[in-house]
Amino acid sequence: MTGFPPVFVLRHGQTEWNVAHRFQGRLDSPLTALGRVQASEQNRILATQNLTGFTAYSSPQGRAFHSASIALLGLVPAIHTDTRLSEIGVGAWEGMKRADIQMDGPLDESEESALDLYERAPQGEGFAALRERCTEFLLDLKGPAVLVTHGITSRMLRLVLTDRDTSEIGCLPGGQGVVFHLQDGVHRQVTIRA
Repeated sequence: MTGFPPVFVLRHGQTEWNVAHRFQGRLDSPLTALGRVQASEQNRILATQNLTGFTAYSSPQGRAFHSASIALLGLVPAIHTDTRLSEIGVGAWEGMKRADIQMDGPLDESEESALDLYERAPQGEGFAALRERCTEFLLDLKGPAVLVTHGITSRMLRLVLTDRDTSEIGCLPGGQGVVFHLQDGVHRQVTIRA
């Protein structure tokens, strides 16, 4: 799918539940001190970009909106919220520690290995529904935008923007404190040049 306006995509900073390896989904957890530093780093990165004409959108969930308020401070006139940028729902697993999930075999605690769990969560939203709402949001964009969202939702937005299959969700980099720029199907991480 092509024809989307230029977009910057940011994930919220580290939260207390990220540190504890808890599924957050639609629940919330405060940013840690490191999470606030990561959002400040995103502000430094975005300050090097020309955001003239960009509209800022954030997930309404506290961890994302708090990150957006730091990352976009002094750079945009307003931050709009949209529920379609919320994190993937993980149903019965929301609030649970990954180690408490009953699975066959040992559970890898790394973020990359945990991606499959988001698809398998009982009463969870699942990747197909997430892709549908991300696509709907992107099709509604009227111009360039900065999007502040969550780990799984960020990856799905970037899959849609680069016209990649959902099965490739683990191939995209994640990370807190980083900024991704997508334009004309090209995906790159933005850094501050030394």
